[in-house]
Amino acid sequence: MKNTFKYIIRLVLLFMAFSCSNSSDDSPTFGPTELPDAIQASFDFTISPSDPKVLILNNTTEYYLPYTGVWDYGNGSSAIADGAGVKEVTYDTLGRYTISLTVSSDGITNTISKDIIVDEIGICLNAVCGSVNTASLKGAATTFSVGTITRSPYVTAGGTHIEILKNEFNNLTSEYEMKMNIMYPSEGNYDFSAGDAIVGFAQANDMNVHGHALIWHNATPSWVENFSGTDAEFEAMVEDYITTTLNHYKGKVRSWDVVNEAFEDGTGHPLRNSVFRQKMGDDYIKKCFQFARNADPDVILFYNDYNMASSPTKRQAMFNLVDELGDLIDGVGAQMHISYNGPSAANIQAVADGTVSRNLKLHFAELDIRANPEEDTSLTSLSSDRANAQKDKFKEVVQIYNAIPLDNKFALTVWGVRDNESWLLDFWGVPEWPLMFDEDYNKKPAYAGFLEGLE
Repeated sequence: MKNTFKYIIRLVLLFMAFSCSNSSDDSPTFGPTELPDAIQASFDFTISPSDPKVLILNNTTEYYLPYTGVWDYGNGSSAIADGAGVKEVTYDTLGRYTISLTVSSDGITNTISKDIIVDEIGICLNAVCGSVNTASLKGAATTFSVGTITRSPYVTAGGTHIEILKNEFNNLTSEYEMKMNIMYPSEGNYDFSAGDAIVGFAQANDMNVHGHALIWHNATPSWVENFSGTDAEFEAMVEDYITTTLNHYKGKVRSWDVVNEAFEDGTGHPLRNSVFRQKMGDDYIKKCFQFARNADPDVILFYNDYNMASSPTKRQAMFNLVDELGDLIDGVGAQMHISYNGPSAANIQAVADGTVSRNLKLHFAELDIRANPEEDTSLTSLSSDRANAQKDKFKEVVQIYNAIPLDNKFALTVWGVRDNESWLLDFWGVPEWPLMFDEDYNKKPAYAGFLEGLE
């Protein structure tokens, strides 16, 4: 019956189109190709003028046949059949929600989805939040520093990026410009200009600076990799580099990662066979820490590495090294490149417990939380479910860190400000949203999760 009705409607419309096409030249013309072949869902929404947490939804779908509609409000409730008039939905919980309308007619179904974010003030239309949270990250974290990374072009260009740096953070790390390949590009030629720009910005805005990193196998200049002198000359060169760098930043940089990522991931987690190990011996890490301690007795010295939570065997190798360093080391930098679904809270807690038991400072460094660890290349946006799961993981990490004794606290550093600037996009080559701000600098649910972890 529906098909017969549809056929009749099409004949009527075709007749009307034919009649219109033979009217005056000023009349609009319609052809049969312009008749809708399939139903297309459409809706709009607005915020209630009386309650910022109430969303008013309006089905604007237009179709020449009768159709049915079903709403999914994205809040975990059951699907709701569409009816006459607008729908009013209350969103009390902070987070990102995906609202969908599915329409069906004559066996054809179509769905449209739109996102909203609910922040501390209420609903943000089109996921763009204009409210300002008076409890900034650094303001809420009263017992440790809240850090992030930046680059010299960012701090010199101005704009939204540096406004967020100034408003939310009080500890800065150079993403890559305070490493050996940048600061010591050729023998006898130091270049601290990029690092100086970041340090100058931090000083002007009452921020601490964490130096990252003096020795890292992936940031070694080619002239060092191909060093032509003796092993003794190589060691003297490394000492000069560390001494010169720490003297340059003495009193301006609070802390340094002396050595970064020295362990392999394979069985037994041996030391990487870097040029530093080859020319300075298996104890090169201890030598580098001694050079740093001699250059600046007051600076805080860290060893920094990844997979400390996800790999108990690598964690133990790291702690064995720390024990050998004795009083040369002040703290452990545990990179928190993790995912919404792992590692477990127990394994993250094990990093904290091992550090605290050694009376060392703990730096939860390089925090980002992957929302797409499955590496699904078909994803085009962050779903509300995944955004809220990421939020829960941010909360978990902050809760664990905030619970350690005051003497062991140092900083929690997020590895980036907004999603589209994250190193993970190039590293994995898949869609990813690992940080607390989206590409438009809007706060994500992860931001709220960080704050909730401090409660």
